[in-house]
Amino acid sequence: MAPWSGFWGGRAVLAGGTPVVVKMDNPNWSISEIDGDDEGAALLPGAGGRRRRRRGKNAKQITWVLLLKAHRAAGCLAWLASAAVALGGAARRRVAAGRTDADAEDEDGEAPATATAPAPPRHSCRFYAFIRAFLVLSVFLLAVELAAHANGRRLAAPAAVSLAALHAAWVRFRAAYVAPPLQLLADACVVLFLVQSADRLVQSLGCFYIHLKRLQPKPVSPPALPDAEDPDAGYYPMVLVQIPMCNEKEVTMQHLHLPLRLKFQFFHQPTRDPIFFYHACCSLLCAIQVYQQSIAAVCNLDWPRSNFLVQVLDDSDDPITQALIREEVEKWQQHGARIVYRHRVLREGYKAGNLKSAMSCSYVKDYEYVAIFDADFQPYPDFLKRTVPHFKDNEELGLVQARWSFVNKDENLLTRLQNINLCFHFEVEQQVNGMFINFFGFNGTAGVWRIKALEDSGGWMERTTVEDMDIAVRAHLKGWRFIFLNDVECQCELPESYEAYRKQQHRWHSGPMQLFRLCLPDIIRCKIAFWKKANLIFLFFLLRKLILPFYSFTLFCIILPLTMFVPEAELPDWVVCYIPALMSFLNILPSPRSFPFIIPYLLFENTMSVTKFNAMVSGLFQLGGAYEWVVTKKSGRSSEGDLVVLAPNKEHRKQQQQPVAAAEAKKPPAPVEKKKKQQKQKYNRIYKKELALSLLLLTAAARSLLSKQGMHFYFLLFQGVSFLMVGLDLIGEDVK
Repeated sequence: MAPWSGFWGGRAVLAGGTPVVVKMDNPNWSISEIDGDDEGAALLPGAGGRRRRRRGKNAKQITWVLLLKAHRAAGCLAWLASAAVALGGAARRRVAAGRTDADAEDEDGEAPATATAPAPPRHSCRFYAFIRAFLVLSVFLLAVELAAHANGRRLAAPAAVSLAALHAAWVRFRAAYVAPPLQLLADACVVLFLVQSADRLVQSLGCFYIHLKRLQPKPVSPPALPDAEDPDAGYYPMVLVQIPMCNEKEVTMQHLHLPLRLKFQFFHQPTRDPIFFYHACCSLLCAIQVYQQSIAAVCNLDWPRSNFLVQVLDDSDDPITQALIREEVEKWQQHGARIVYRHRVLREGYKAGNLKSAMSCSYVKDYEYVAIFDADFQPYPDFLKRTVPHFKDNEELGLVQARWSFVNKDENLLTRLQNINLCFHFEVEQQVNGMFINFFGFNGTAGVWRIKALEDSGGWMERTTVEDMDIAVRAHLKGWRFIFLNDVECQCELPESYEAYRKQQHRWHSGPMQLFRLCLPDIIRCKIAFWKKANLIFLFFLLRKLILPFYSFTLFCIILPLTMFVPEAELPDWVVCYIPALMSFLNILPSPRSFPFIIPYLLFENTMSVTKFNAMVSGLFQLGGAYEWVVTKKSGRSSEGDLVVLAPNKEHRKQQQQPVAAAEAKKPPAPVEKKKKQQKQKYNRIYKKELALSLLLLTAAARSLLSKQGMHFYFLLFQGVSFLMVGLDLIGEDVK
């Protein structure tokens, strides 16, 4: 740069312009001006004053500016082109692989488990057949409209007359028999849409009021100040801490896609290939550290050790996993922690059955409260000190719930969109309901229960796939109050693949409908205030759990495309664009850094309505897959930051060698075919329902061009592209 800067500096002095320094930090080039008036005045005294007054850029400097801007634009275009090529390559791999969501096996090669009984045959094939038939009908109607549009241009007279007669008959039929019921259904969905939007607006205003008045739950009796002479002085009741290991195969060694022999060799001797062994060891350490970090975080809670007991509730069926978790518990026992290991032989009821079995221990009667953390949650050391004091002198309080924070929220587009949803859930829904009506759905983890409230409500039940919501509703019917602490966080991880997220959402939306069918008689008969019954039935269950997925799917995925083929029934622009944009803006306010993703969020929420609607119908009518229980897949990213700190040393590895070796010896060798099958556990899929709906929406977008409906065309086009990306599994983790 030195010769070029001197050259341009000399030319600038002779011309009397403004020298520039070009910073070539590709791709963000910048220009800095240098004031060279003194030198110009010394060399050209006659014209120096006039040149100083001008202070303009000469033509060559403007050319440089334009060239730099063009280079930056070219860089952006190149990035967009490379991204498009990458998306095209990923789509080509999906289509070439041919794996769809209709496969009989899930990602880890096992059939999906159920909460109570084997799952009956799924109805998703019928749902897909309905969408496919609707797609064929729309393509046929588009062909008719195109033929009628081209009538009289390229067709012979007899063909033109027949097509005109056919089109006229279709127009009369749709105006008389199709448009009225379609318009009636559209109006009903618009009314539901407005009611749900009003509910969301009221909740957002409630959240704004909370922040404006700086309201937050405060303990009835403030905790005593710390005493330097007696650190344990204060309110430290007996607390039971439970860690149910329900997704053990994802938070330990099983998700590494490595043969058992390699896992066993990790504790014995290195392999011949040092590079392969290095990567294998790093992956193995990442996997092991997740459950170690969870246990370590709970054992390091800032609470007198004599006043809390940790229960590690291991439901794993793999001997190696059991040996590793048991050895980790023994290590903390040697360090003085009060921690016990429990393993169930009969894994009935899954998480609810696991917690129910743990509460049946004889020593539980000595404890007053129970804190629950899932296997991938790491509470901060002051968690109990910030939650348990709220129970003091507040005998009606049954639950204190903390919010979640996510360590991988910026991993990909899917995690960013999930973060928007969950931030609104905790910041608005949970906080507003907890502040004004003292009731909300228990999130299943990162909460502290009064054991008396659990027992008074009937304990944990395995009758649904949402045991956390079940116990919360039954406790509310018994008169117990809940508190949500928005300023107390617990770290966890978001699912990074669309397959895992889809199964999670299926369970979260089918379970409430199961619970609604079971709890409705109890809600009607219970002796609580009428407004509490109305809130439970109409707001908590019907509006937010049933109506929301119903109108989202029906209005934007069925009615809107139909109105393109039946113009007599119409949806106004404010329903298609303005109100959804306002609702998306309200949803994104709790996470302002995600504002650039407001349009992808709006489109993705409509895309997920297919899964939510399917789950809602299956749970409400007890169809196939209603009791399907699939553990949410996690990647173990919550431990990567502390990998070096928590990595086991040589002595620890030697101690781990014996239990792993014994477990490996007990486990029978797997057949060669099974090992080959395990190595192909994780892959991307093609989702047929989403793909069919994308073609349907794109067909409707093409039809909207004939009627010149601009707003509807752009919405259908972008929504169809969104369905296409999700259908080809291009939104989450890319498994190559």
